[in-house]
Amino acid sequence: MSQNKWLGFSKTALAAAAAMVVVMPAMAQEAKKKADQSEDEGAPRAKEDTVRLGTIVITGEGGKLGTGQMLNEDAGKARSTVTRAAIDKDRSTGNPFQALAMLPGVSTFNHDATGLFGGGLTVRGFGSDQMGFTVNGVPVNDSGNFAVYPQEYADQENLCTQSISQGSPDVDSPHAGATGGNVSITSCDPEDKRRVRVSQTLGDLNLTRTFVRYDTGRFLNNSAKVFLSYSHTQADKWKGEGEAKKDHIDAAFRWDINPDNTILGSVLYNRAVNNAFYTLSAAQIATNYNTDYSNTFAGHAAPSPGTAVKDPTQSPNYWKLANNPFENAVVSVSGSFKLAEATYLKVQPYLWWGFGNGGWSQLAMSESGFLDPSKGTNTAKKDLNGDGDTLDTVTMARASVTRTSRPGVTTEVNTTLGNHNLRVGVWFERAEHKQTQPIVSIDNAGNPTDIWLQKGRVARPDGSLYEGRDWDTISTAYQAYVNDNWSFDNDNGSLSVGLRAPHVKRDVTNYANETLGVNYNINKSYSELLPQVALRYNLAAAHQVFFSMAKNFRAPANFAFTGSNIAVTNGVASLIREAKPETSVMTDLGYRYQTKNLSLSATLFNSAFKNRQANAYDPIADKSTYQNAGDVNNRGLELEAGTGKYKGFSAYASLTMQHSEIKNDLLVAKGTLKNGGKEDVYLPLSGKQFTLTPERIVSTSVQYEYGNFYGRLKVKRTGRQAATMINDEWIPTYWMADFDAGYNFGEVSFASNVQLRLNVSNIGNAKYRNLSSGSVTNAQKYNTTLSDGSAYSVASSGVFYYVGAPRFASISLSADF
Repeated sequence: MSQNKWLGFSKTALAAAAAMVVVMPAMAQEAKKKADQSEDEGAPRAKEDTVRLGTIVITGEGGKLGTGQMLNEDAGKARSTVTRAAIDKDRSTGNPFQALAMLPGVSTFNHDATGLFGGGLTVRGFGSDQMGFTVNGVPVNDSGNFAVYPQEYADQENLCTQSISQGSPDVDSPHAGATGGNVSITSCDPEDKRRVRVSQTLGDLNLTRTFVRYDTGRFLNNSAKVFLSYSHTQADKWKGEGEAKKDHIDAAFRWDINPDNTILGSVLYNRAVNNAFYTLSAAQIATNYNTDYSNTFAGHAAPSPGTAVKDPTQSPNYWKLANNPFENAVVSVSGSFKLAEATYLKVQPYLWWGFGNGGWSQLAMSESGFLDPSKGTNTAKKDLNGDGDTLDTVTMARASVTRTSRPGVTTEVNTTLGNHNLRVGVWFERAEHKQTQPIVSIDNAGNPTDIWLQKGRVARPDGSLYEGRDWDTISTAYQAYVNDNWSFDNDNGSLSVGLRAPHVKRDVTNYANETLGVNYNINKSYSELLPQVALRYNLAAAHQVFFSMAKNFRAPANFAFTGSNIAVTNGVASLIREAKPETSVMTDLGYRYQTKNLSLSATLFNSAFKNRQANAYDPIADKSTYQNAGDVNNRGLELEAGTGKYKGFSAYASLTMQHSEIKNDLLVAKGTLKNGGKEDVYLPLSGKQFTLTPERIVSTSVQYEYGNFYGRLKVKRTGRQAATMINDEWIPTYWMADFDAGYNFGEVSFASNVQLRLNVSNIGNAKYRNLSSGSVTNAQKYNTTLSDGSAYSVASSGVFYYVGAPRFASISLSADF
């Protein structure tokens, strides 16, 4: 859509919305019924969780609307939710990115159909590392760079809701890096009755998954209940050699001490060992879509005492040296306690712990390239291949290891005073993020000494361990927030006014390593006042309008204080340029029509995104550093619709139309004039479409149920996306379709609720691609002319993609005992 057409559309839509607001009072007088009447009629509705912070629960039956992809909402801003009714029909190995894929504003991909390898997600152009993710109210974004790993969090069978606030985080969201909204994932409580559930999944690529869950049912005079589940999953990669193996444990309890006091708790543990997928350029995709890591190891050169020998190199690397082993745990306890009439205290302590590695390489290690700590130079020597000299270059295995310990707590007091519900809370977290980069030996068959890089680590000549990086980041975050929700006009209207005040301190220590041989410490703090306002008004029983505006904030990642962002002068390290926090102002204006059989939602949105953080050229240091690279504006329309059942059929659909625009040119270099002077060189990015922001996204789901049988077809069209910021390479439009079906046999012998499910992904066997990074500036060399007529060329950058997996089918059989 051209900009002029887009502006015309926006003006028309805004005029319609304004007219709606004008007639609001008259419509309200016509019908004074409460907006939650649809709950009484059996339609599912989103309701704020009374125990967990920042989460929602479902009232009514989640499967009665939009094939389980939709809830009726009372929030004063855009929010979309997938319920258990839809999750239970998805492939049991899936992850949240797959579950959320149909919702408005969402563009997502996965490395394969199993969901075991993870993937990527953007919402209104904001990446997953710019969205705040919580699991049972616990923040799970990486504490250093805010990355999200969806395959780690929970088994799908144990989840009740997965929701997105597309515009802004909730006022109580425990996030220091959310400029684009938040995603909330919530586990189901244990069952009221004792139950053992067993499920077995088999599929293509040798997929096998075994899941067992035990629920105690109610005990302690019906006040408590507990569940414990375990699953083991493994599958081959769809291209190349390698596989994924995953062991997962979920456990939870609920203790209803009395009607006014409740405690919930959960433990989510994951251990996975995956081989990675190789990314390809557009030219490589055209040549061989299935190209992956090499199936053979190039080997080592024969040692020759007194002679400089060099191990052979290879590209791509050997598949056994492309690993991603990781284990993590999310532990939390949530309590709600009555302090006085209509006054409650919510407390949620938690711990996020993780350890593992990724980013493997076949390092060509010079035997004379070890760090000499006394000099800060890589001049120390060590014999690596045992030939008695230090003249050789030996292939070693190197990867980045991360160990994180992240305790925190959120506390809130809420009370009702007349028509006002007041909430005041504090969030505190201290995350220690240790990042190293050891090396280990590789045998002649290409096997590393230890894929976890803990055994057999190579030491320097002085006995200290080799480290390609050695960073210790302590991130201390805290946030105070206050919110007043005022209900007016006989509960037809709701006005929510809130203020968040996050503060983040980055305490980054670099210990001398083979990349930067000096010790240094940098302390930087960031804080912001983030107001938000949301208005919701019921025009009539089924008609609702809403408006919201919020300011969001994202602190710089910890790597902004390392690597190429550091200059060393006379052995002293200093930060070249400090990146400012990203901010965004998000505005939503919307309308909802909500009954038990039909729900419609339309949202006009605008995001003003400032101080985008990216690698950009620094003219003073004459190098690229991590800094602020300009502003982006994104505006658009989101439509969402869901039906109840009619003669066994129900349907869901969403449509996203958006226009993103980079607002600034980007300084990339200094060109040399004929007289020897220097002149700034800019890439003309202003007015270009932002990467990974499709102009059109269409998603539909149609489901048919007859007795104990169901069949569901999901189709999604993802429009063309810019692959570079200068828009000289594009990701083509692609379609995806999945089919799911199942049958419940009821009781079979001593088993009950016996279900057989079929899941088929990418039924059309579509070929498509998705970016591995959205920050590439230009795929082609950019030629320009300086003011004195001198020619200057900006070198091209590599653009690499993950390619889509082919058709994949699996079957699952489950039963209760």
